[in-house]
Amino acid sequence: MLYRARHATRYRYDAPVSQCLSEVRLTPRALPWQHVVESTIEIVPKPASVAARTDYFGNHVSAFSILESHDRFSTVATSVVRVDPRPMAPPPQIAWETVRDQLAAYRSPEALEAYEFVLDSPFVAAAPALADYARPSFEAGRPLVAAVEELSHRIHTEFAYKPTSTAIDTPLLDTLRTKRGVCQDFSHIMIGALRSIGLAARYVSGYLRSGADHKGAEASHAWVGVFVPGAGWIDLDPTNDVIPGTSHLTVGWGRDYGDVTPVKGIALGGGKQIVEVEVRVDPIDA
Repeated sequence: MLYRARHATRYRYDAPVSQCLSEVRLTPRALPWQHVVESTIEIVPKPASVAARTDYFGNHVSAFSILESHDRFSTVATSVVRVDPRPMAPPPQIAWETVRDQLAAYRSPEALEAYEFVLDSPFVAAAPALADYARPSFEAGRPLVAAVEELSHRIHTEFAYKPTSTAIDTPLLDTLRTKRGVCQDFSHIMIGALRSIGLAARYVSGYLRSGADHKGAEASHAWVGVFVPGAGWIDLDPTNDVIPGTSHLTVGWGRDYGDVTPVKGIALGGGKQIVEVEVRVDPIDA
């Protein structure tokens, strides 16, 4: 499937901003099942400098500075991306405790690399309450993939999707208590539950096809990657209770939302601000 993805972010300030420094993670990743045909980012006002780099997790980052006074600021990222069906090999029937022990013992180079996703991160820390939430799905000897799929399904059915009910700084345990939020919260809950029982999980940022019968379409979306020895990372979308396929476009991944924030930066001046975000992902003819 060939898509055109457009992500526009617009800021309006009460007072002029004298200068700002920003960085964006808006360029989709090149993956075995995802080919980036082209990608551009338009910035207004015109930046004084622009630099591209790859961050620690392999995500594309564009950093720029605007040194002229302005009361409006926008970034518009447009990408043409082909998304193919992902390989569907039968998942390894490895028990979840075996995976936990392999991660803790660093028994292979891939397990050692994945272990950093067992550790706490700024927005997702392990907690006994999160471990307790995970345990009903993780019976002794149960295959990891089956247990993770059930956990994802439980989050989908037990949590209410409520836009504006949480903010980026809402404590994770508050979300667990109220059982409501958006895709970012659902993903953080699942990651926290898995880390709390010693498993490796990462936060995946991307988009959904516009018009799809999925929660989180026409906005930045998030789902979860889980490390499975012998299979690498397997993605699950707890918000929609699906395994990501050709309707999901991957932009980046990290430990939590903070590692893949689409647009962030600092500004001098400005006072209060209004932020508007618009995302469209539309199929196009090949």
